[in-house]
Amino acid sequence: MKKKHVEVWGRCLAVIKDNIPYQSFKTWFEPIIPLKIENNILVVQVPSQFFYEWLEDHYINLLRKTIKREMGPSGRLEYSIIMDNSQLGRKKPVTVNYPATKQRNVGNKPVNMPLDLNRGRSREIPNPFIIPGLKKLKIESQLVDSYSFENFVEGDCNRLARSAGWAVAENPGKTAFNPLLVYSQVGLGKTHLVHAIGLQVKANFPEKTVLYLQTEQFINQYIDSVRNNNQNDFVHFYQMIDVLILDDIQFLAGKEKTQDIFFHIFNHLHQNHKQIILTSDKPPVELKGMEPRLLSRFKWGLAADLQVPALETRIAILQRRLYTDGIKMPYDVIEYLAYNITTNIREMEGALISILAQASLNKKTITLDLARQMIDKFVKNTTREISIDYIQKVVCDYFNISLDLINSKTRKREIVQARQLAMFFSKKHTKNSLATIGLQCGNKDHATVLHACRTVNNLIETDRRFRIYVDEIDKKLKM
Repeated sequence: MKKKHVEVWGRCLAVIKDNIPYQSFKTWFEPIIPLKIENNILVVQVPSQFFYEWLEDHYINLLRKTIKREMGPSGRLEYSIIMDNSQLGRKKPVTVNYPATKQRNVGNKPVNMPLDLNRGRSREIPNPFIIPGLKKLKIESQLVDSYSFENFVEGDCNRLARSAGWAVAENPGKTAFNPLLVYSQVGLGKTHLVHAIGLQVKANFPEKTVLYLQTEQFINQYIDSVRNNNQNDFVHFYQMIDVLILDDIQFLAGKEKTQDIFFHIFNHLHQNHKQIILTSDKPPVELKGMEPRLLSRFKWGLAADLQVPALETRIAILQRRLYTDGIKMPYDVIEYLAYNITTNIREMEGALISILAQASLNKKTITLDLARQMIDKFVKNTTREISIDYIQKVVCDYFNISLDLINSKTRKREIVQARQLAMFFSKKHTKNSLATIGLQCGNKDHATVLHACRTVNNLIETDRRFRIYVDEIDKKLKM
């Protein structure tokens, strides 16, 4: 028969596990050992002082709520910390008991400082199940404040999805966009957009319950509910949500039981005019391993895609990020970044952070040369393809003409020649079709691109000066 302190801590762990990522649970809670309960104080053993301080800094709200739920309002937690005091001549570890308090050193003596248990009271701990006896549970939305509409840069690539998201935030559950399914490749802003919708709903309707979670978290919670035989509580919890945001819905593929339970939750929410927001890496028609009845419901509302952002949008995204962080950077560096990393916003922002870190750690000024060094390393690790945008910029810089001119309808000889070179190098260095190259090079057709490539090849063979142009531009593209 389990002892009381083991049972109490086991129930605490069940709640904690549902409210934090699985890896965090394994790292910070599985190593904890319950020792005893005395005077309604649960004493647990942790491996080190650092471990204790991390729990206090990151999980105090969760621990406080869980202990009070399982042990009543007077329940308390104390830590027994294993410390290896080899410097004191002890060969065995010694155990030092600390209450749930912050500590500071005064001289060589540790002094306990009472912990403010009211800290973070406005942010209740999320719980995937209804607590028995409570009619309504305040739920932590799990939204990230920085993922707001204010920080979401709009462009042609995302205008439809953003407009639909704004309409949903203004009138959740009452528009034709229910469900709203946002889909795209990795790193193009799906998660940012759905967080922005959730934050705007909270701003417009503070009384509404908004919940964001990843589909894998939903799946794990359902598995736990089956194991604990409380599926009804699981379903009841999600039926309470006013705006449910489920990220990466494609992970439901092949999981029939989880799809079945989500089908019933979906129906209840939709019938009661609650808003459902989903994200996926594919449009509904391409989602494999999904039940047809669930797929049909995904098509009830709007499926909006996010496409790869154009050059101007990529520059605007970098500028917004720098402005938000209060950092200044030369425009030519921002432009270089935007030209060279074209398919993934997340990778582009990662490269930006790498440049900032390199400059800060080595006390270097942020210059175009520094950016080139960093981006070259970054690009080698991400299998980069030179973009048409970048080729056009290099050609225009070489001939000292503006980018607008190369894409204009002018027939001036020097502009036509620059445009033909841009088409030639786009065919040589990218995998784009002739039609795509023509579209991005002055809205020309594939026959014009083919003619341009033949013209450049003929000039390379007959015009020595032109051949030098081609060699020098090619070197710049490979730098």
